[in-house]
Amino acid sequence: MTESRAQRFARELAELKIPDPAAGRSGLWLRTGVALMVAGPVLAVLAYLLAHGTTDPLAQRDAIVIALGAVALTVAGSAVFLRYSLTNFLRFWLARQFYESAQHTIAQPSPSLVAE
Repeated sequence: MTESRAQRFARELAELKIPDPAAGRSGLWLRTGVALMVAGPVLAVLAYLLAHGTTDPLAQRDAIVIALGAVALTVAGSAVFLRYSLTNFLRFWLARQFYESAQHTIAQPSPSLVAE
């Protein structure tokens, strides 16, 4: 049976049976980050239109505050998206490092056996 290195890695990773209790929560936060990144600029454009659509200084100041809040939403959404997307990548990377380390340990003879 000839299986590729990727197939063997996937099979052995499945054999580890490491449960991820919060797998759905990670996807939820990832989608929340994307939604905030999209909602922020949309809200900022609406605030811009509100500020330029009136001559009332009080309404313009309210629009400026809304626009600043939209910028904050965009930055927070970007941070949440980056955190959870990197978490998914690094989780796979750590499993791969563990697998390669285990393969390297098995493949290398013990130094005490070589010296004798």
